[in-house]
Amino acid sequence: MTESTVVHLLRHGEVHNPQGLLYGRLPGYHLSENGRSMADVVAKALAGRDIVALHSSPLERAQETATPLAQVLGLPIQTDDELTEAENVFEGLVIGGMFRVPGNYRHLWNPARPSWGEPYVQIVQRMRSMIDQARAEARGHEVVLVSHQLPIWIIRLAAEGRRLAHDPRRRQCALASVTSLTFDHDRLTSIGYSEPAGALIKPPKLLKPAKRR
Repeated sequence: MTESTVVHLLRHGEVHNPQGLLYGRLPGYHLSENGRSMADVVAKALAGRDIVALHSSPLERAQETATPLAQVLGLPIQTDDELTEAENVFEGLVIGGMFRVPGNYRHLWNPARPSWGEPYVQIVQRMRSMIDQARAEARGHEVVLVSHQLPIWIIRLAAEGRRLAHDPRRRQCALASVTSLTFDHDRLTSIGYSEPAGALIKPPKLLKPAKRR
């Protein structure tokens, strides 16, 4: 007899970040107006599912993404540090500009670890622990874990038996996307991916060419 349990890994929505900083675990970064719309869309998309528990990273953007879903499902948000963003020594710096500072090169010696932040194997350990806990809690039903792009992508790579070292530009984990792990008892049987709020994702801004003198 099969016993299907589904763990949905929900990435938070768009963040208000006009300065273009790598915010990582820094406090004070909230969803943008568009990000709140994303959270509402995801809540409506998951409203009819057999979800019996909801867990979230402690960071504001994750909590705010979980809030509409909690309201629709009538569930409390359980906060878990295991779902938080990966640690990164470049927090607070402008994305892209940090590689123009020679003093930062000392953090780039091992991309496979990676040497600039929380080791990938450590991310796998904490995310796997949280998923196992969620499966036990929601056995035979579904559960949602709200987290961040890198932790979700790394645990997916591990679940698929792929190398943890990767090209960040090729992560399949868009804003407010849902990566779904389906288990038959304790055996992972499938991995699904969807973008309920895909229509709200804005294309990246292109840099304006410098004016000729």
